[in-house]
Amino acid sequence: MSHTPQEFEQKFWKALESDRTVMLGLESAGGRLGLPRPMTALYEHAHGPIWFFTATDNGLVQALGGDSAAAVMTLASKDHALFATVTGQLHRRLDRAVIERLWNPFIAAWYEGGKDDPKLALLRFDPDQAEVWLNENSLLAGVKLLLGADPKRSYRDKTARLDLKH
Repeated sequence: MSHTPQEFEQKFWKALESDRTVMLGLESAGGRLGLPRPMTALYEHAHGPIWFFTATDNGLVQALGGDSAAAVMTLASKDHALFATVTGQLHRRLDRAVIERLWNPFIAAWYEGGKDDPKLALLRFDPDQAEVWLNENSLLAGVKLLLGADPKRSYRDKTARLDLKH
């Protein structure tokens, strides 16, 4: 079954909304990924931005400083039906309106001072490109392999490069 780029993108945002845990890191000189950390992603609209609540002493925040930097986010859905690598710009933004909108009891549990906690840091990730892999029928692919079928054929239509800058 072949998927359109729009279907890949819908599946990506649905997986992110469902699972939320990603690895986020800064892209360092030479294209290497530096300081990847597990983070909880929040967003209000498909296409981003993606927000992360964290602490000022987090190594990612320390490395970012007050600037923005190229970053990479990776996602593996809980059911392993979707994997994605997303590039974009990461910014430190203490946006009070966003804090008000996204604040919830799970976030509050991490900050003794609540929304005004001096250790509260808010990161904004503006995604630009994504590569998405679908793993929808891994059991079926295994059976096909046992029967001598080429597993690469069934995965040809299971990857896409997406432009997330809308």
